[in-house]
Amino acid sequence: MPIARPAASVTLEGFELRVLQIPLVAPFTTSFGTETVREVILARALTPDGDGWGEIVTGAAPLYSSEYTQGAWDVAARWLIPALLDRHTLAPEAVAEVLVPFVGHRMAKAGLELAVLDAALRSEGRPLGEYLGAVHDRVPSGVSVGIQRDPAALVEVVGGYLDEGYVRIKIKIKPGRDIAETAAVRDAFGPIPLQVDANSAYTLADAATLAELDRFDLLLIEQPLQEDDLVDHATLARSLRTPVCLDESIVSHKAAVDALALEAASVINIKAGRVGGYLEAVRIHDLCADAGIPVWCGGMLETGIGRAANAALAALPGFTLPGDVSASDRFYARDIVTEPAVLDDGHVRVPTGAGLGVEIDPIALEDFTVLRETVRR
Repeated sequence: MPIARPAASVTLEGFELRVLQIPLVAPFTTSFGTETVREVILARALTPDGDGWGEIVTGAAPLYSSEYTQGAWDVAARWLIPALLDRHTLAPEAVAEVLVPFVGHRMAKAGLELAVLDAALRSEGRPLGEYLGAVHDRVPSGVSVGIQRDPAALVEVVGGYLDEGYVRIKIKIKPGRDIAETAAVRDAFGPIPLQVDANSAYTLADAATLAELDRFDLLLIEQPLQEDDLVDHATLARSLRTPVCLDESIVSHKAAVDALALEAASVINIKAGRVGGYLEAVRIHDLCADAGIPVWCGGMLETGIGRAANAALAALPGFTLPGDVSASDRFYARDIVTEPAVLDDGHVRVPTGAGLGVEIDPIALEDFTVLRETVRR
C-alpha cells in the first residue's frame, strides 16, 4: 500500500537542532542499562510556509544501537542537513534519496525526514495518518515494563498498568531475570496478552532457557539474539513454539526481506527511527502485509512528537498486534506538546490535525533544552 498521494515540496531555509533531557517518571531498566533521564534530539525544519518537527530517537550512549546523541548531532549538522539545504526545495519523499550517500545514521535521517514531512503536510492541512494510509482513528496501547527489583515488584508494577487499562504487557528480560519473572506475571494475571523482550541479551547457547518460555503462552519473544544473527534467529525459531519477533535486526526494508526469506521471524517490530524513517517503515509494513506477517509499532521513549507519529503509523492496516504507543505519562510527568497522548479505554488517539497534529509547548521545550544550534543555507 504505497503512499497514495505525495506531499507538497517545501523550501528549506534551515534546521534547528535541540538536545533535550527529560526526567522519566521512574527508572527504565533493560538488558543494556537503566535510564532515569531521556536524552533526545529534536529537529525543526524551517520553511517560509511554516516549520515542521521531527525527533531523532538516539540515546545518550550507543547501547541500543551504534547511534547516540553526540554522533547524531554531529552527522546531522555536518553532513545531512547541508545536503538537504543544498537541494533547497524538495518533497519529503526525496529526503531519503538525498541522504543515501551517507552510510548508516538511520535515526538521524528519520528525524530530519519527519521534520520535512511535518512541514509539508502542515502547509497542505493534511494529517500524517491520512498521508501514511491509516485506517483507524485510535490504536490499542501496550506498555513496556523494565526489569524490576524482583518478580514481586514486577507483578506490582504490571498490576498498576493493567488497572490503567493497557491492553498488552511487555516485560524486559535478560539472562537470570527471565523465567521467574515471566512465571510471576502469568501466575498473577492469567491469560493477559503478554510478551517478553530480550534486547539481544542471549545467544544460541541459551536456547534451552528460551524454550522454557514456551509454557507461558506468550504472544512472542522479541529480539532474543544479537542484531546481526539472522541465521541464528532462524535456527532458534525452529526450536521454539513461541513466535520469534525481530526488532534491532530490522534496520531496513532489505533486512526485513532477508529475515523473512530465512524464516528468522514470524513477527516484526517496526520502529521508524531504527529503519531510517516513516516512509521506509511503510515499505516494511507493506512487505509484511503481503507476506501475511503481523507487525506492531515499537517505541523509543518518544516525546509527544514521536509518539504522535507512531500513533499515525500504528493505525495502518497491517499493524495487527498492540504496540508500544503508550500514554505520555507512562514515561513523562511533563511532555513537550500541549496535548500529550492519553489512554482511553486501552487505546491512544491518532492525531487528526495537520502534519503531526500536535503543537509544541514552548515553555516545556525551553525548560528541557540543554543544547541548541541552527544550521542555515
